[in-house]
Amino acid sequence: MIEKPGAENPPSSGRIQSVERAIGLMEAIADGPEQGSTIAEAADACGINRATAWRLLATLEDRHYVEKDSYSSRYTIGFAVNRLARSASVDHLINRCHPILKRLSDQTGETASLAVPRELGLMYVDEVVPPSLMTVRWIGRRVSLHATSAGKAMLAWLPESDTRAALAAPLTGHTESTHTQIEELEAELADIRRAGYSVAAGELEPGVCGVSAAIRAHQRSPIGVISIWGPQERIPDGRFSELGALVAAAAREAVGGSGD
Repeated sequence: MIEKPGAENPPSSGRIQSVERAIGLMEAIADGPEQGSTIAEAADACGINRATAWRLLATLEDRHYVEKDSYSSRYTIGFAVNRLARSASVDHLINRCHPILKRLSDQTGETASLAVPRELGLMYVDEVVPPSLMTVRWIGRRVSLHATSAGKAMLAWLPESDTRAALAAPLTGHTESTHTQIEELEAELADIRRAGYSVAAGELEPGVCGVSAAIRAHQRSPIGVISIWGPQERIPDGRFSELGALVAAAAREAVGGSGD
């Protein structure tokens, strides 16, 4: 068989290197700093040269899979990722929860978000940000389970074996407030089960607080987590019980009843 001039010769595995690199860049950005990643950071994380990374990111930006901040030149995940998430298996949950998130955001003046389980982790798939706020978007990013209210809300209701597996590796101390001892976390998870919601105060990033509740149907493991989060000056300890009641009610609404 004679190949046509210029025909692409795919590797025997059938994989396309440029596609793998583009996916790798998006994963690196999703797992990177909250403020976004530079070309150099994303390229280094993927082990590719910066010129190649620049061309791939320019293409992804044009299709809105990544967004570039005009001031810092840092890249974050774009809104097209959310569109894909809506067409995946979590589509029904996102569509059901979006009006709930909108109401929570309107009620509280804070960001309301939805995260779903992903391989003993969580990923944000939808959020509503008040028009008056300028904040980093978390859609497409994975959640640190032990250092966020969303992560702890899920851990509290997992089967014991899954919880142990999720906490088996050494736990990163993101800030001085992060709980990194298993005994501390187990006690907190018991409190979460009693209260019906979880809190985190500056445990992933200093000054950022969140309150979350797991979406559970018929006493099963969580299918998602609803959160309200923002800076500590707007979400001090005194608001935790108020916001906790709101997210717990929202989580029950998301399954169409009490969730019992």
